[in-house]
Amino acid sequence: ISKIREEFPDRMMCTFSVVPSPKVSDTVVEPYNATLSVHQLVENSDETFCIDNEALYDICFRTLKLTTPTYGDLNHLVSIVMSGVTTCLRFPGQLNSDLRKLAV
Repeated sequence: ISKIREEFPDRMMCTFSVVPSPKVSDTVVEPYNATLSVHQLVENSDETFCIDNEALYDICFRTLKLTTPTYGDLNHLVSIVMSGVTTCLRFPGQLNSDLRKLAV
């Protein structure tokens, strides 16, 4: 991320990260990887959106009524969030707020 920031200093960098949860974790090192990456995200991006992995599963179970959510289901939820957040960059209009205003 720091190399991208060096090459494109005038561009706004927005990151989306899925934060692991102990209830749905399949790897022991997930919390360590997330903890170590937070510093880079905060230092080198303008906006960082953290998505809770456990909340994704809860949405699949409770709202979508899925018995066994797949990674495709979870990725679809994340893509909807990313699409909603970046709408103002893709469709300019008076009702859309600007991500650059949020980054200030």
